[in-house]
Amino acid sequence: MKNTATLLITCPDTKGIVAAIADFLLQHNANILHADQHQDAENNLFLMRVEWDLTGFNLNEASFNQAFSEVANKFSMQWQLKLSQHKTRVAIMVSQYDHCLADLLHRHKSGELACEIPLVISNHRDTEALVKFYGIDFHHIEVNKDNKSQAEAAQFKLFADYNIDLIVLARYMQILSPDFVSRYPQRIINIHHSFLPAFIGARPYHRAFERGVKLIGATSHYVTEVLDEGPIIEQGIDRISHRDQVEDLIQKGRDLERVVLSKAVRWHIENRILLYANKTVIFD
Repeated sequence: MKNTATLLITCPDTKGIVAAIADFLLQHNANILHADQHQDAENNLFLMRVEWDLTGFNLNEASFNQAFSEVANKFSMQWQLKLSQHKTRVAIMVSQYDHCLADLLHRHKSGELACEIPLVISNHRDTEALVKFYGIDFHHIEVNKDNKSQAEAAQFKLFADYNIDLIVLARYMQILSPDFVSRYPQRIINIHHSFLPAFIGARPYHRAFERGVKLIGATSHYVTEVLDEGPIIEQGIDRISHRDQVEDLIQKGRDLERVVLSKAVRWHIENRILLYANKTVIFD
């Protein structure tokens, strides 16, 4: 198991940032494994991800915060320190379609997703047997127009009880309330069965078929209060033939959804994503 630390940084772009970070880590006996950076000239922003081996590193998490503050203040940094030993705790929300859920559970079981998935919440019971097969707690919470606030309150309690860090909507076919979204900023990932910003909302494959598109896609994104307009994490596409019917588009789309959602979850739990200006930077 990896024993590394990852530092994510956003700050105004200026000279000397990389040198200051590298020098700080060297002073504390860090062995840098990966370092990647991006400059956005239009917004005058510098973004960086640096990961190092903690073997021999002479700062713990608490002392790092204090020691790094001098560098951070000098460059007006917004920064986050993530430790690989602190695994992200993920809750999955799903309705009736199980293809994304099954893919995530399989990848987690095989070790591809280095996180913990202690909880699945659904407004239907269709996926209960699948979830229990993987030894994960399943909670059925019915949602209708009359009980939405009570249902979300029950969901909030489960997130707190299970110490959830990230919420993944694996084809959860309910619109979250503004209160829900505001409680978990940049901590809710959704899969939209369309290549956003085209065909937002419901039944995108049917609308794509009616439009005669030659490409269909899927989009994973962070959830914001504006429906289907959160920062995009990953997208995938597939070609469509005139021979394809709606059912063919749906099947191709589901294949894309599995891959696009799993990539987004993996990049998030590996601390490879930085957000700014309703966009994401994904570091290799």
